Amino acid sequence: MDSPLLLVLITTFLAEFGDKTQLTTITFASKYGWKTAFLGAILGLAAVNLIGALIGQEIGNLLPHSLVKRCAGVLFIVFGVLMLMGRL
Repeated sequence: MDSPLLLVLITTFLAEFGDKTQLTTITFASKYGWKTAFLGAILGLAAVNLIGALIGQEIGNLLPHSLVKRCAGVLFIVFGVLMLMGRL
């Protein structure tokens, strides 16, 4: 894929589709309406993703990209196993 922006958009969309954030937004929309739930979700996700992007940039400045990818993969697996074991 030639566009990094499009790659991030598609990857994030697929990763977030059907997750707890989306289910929470559905719940809030049922009580407060779609506009309030949508705006709140956008602001919340923007804040958490800004923190992640800033930290990621700093990590990228300190460590090789291949190491960052491997560590992220290992953490993803560890969190998945912990969730399956009911410890997270």
